Amino acid sequence: MAHRLWSLGLLFAVLLTGAAWWLLPANAAAPNVQFTTITGKKIALQALRGKPVLVTFWATDCPACILDIPHLLRLYRKFHQRGLEIIAVSMYYDPPNHVATMAKARRLPYDIALDLHGRHALAFGNVQLTPTTFLISPDGEIILRKTGVLDVLQMQNSIEKML
Repeated sequence: MAHRLWSLGLLFAVLLTGAAWWLLPANAAAPNVQFTTITGKKIALQALRGKPVLVTFWATDCPACILDIPHLLRLYRKFHQRGLEIIAVSMYYDPPNHVATMAKARRLPYDIALDLHGRHALAFGNVQLTPTTFLISPDGEIILRKTGVLDVLQMQNSIEKML
């Protein structure tokens, strides 16, 4: 009986997560959120209009997220001087000291934001899985949403078209 209830709960969670994806389809307007970085810097997504923005939700204990770091670094180094902004948003359950330690140890040059209450994840369609990455066009539309390790060539091509 307990196994059946657990299975039903898991099925419900999967369906709910799938429904959340429909709430924020690609080519939808990016949510009007303001991030706070680990250094205390405030970043309003609306203020980045005119630039492509990559927002990625991640966690320090997520193996796929760690695999994505070199991809994000490559994209940042290649495109930041031309206007690309990258904001890596740690999940609400990730202790801020773990996030800050990893960012420092890996010398991450892009902005690292905290989502202490899960509000940003909710605003982006109730993100539950990491990494989940959104590419936002200069006019503020979500043009690409990817769960899992990035296809760096696809992302490069998409960013290149916007610059």
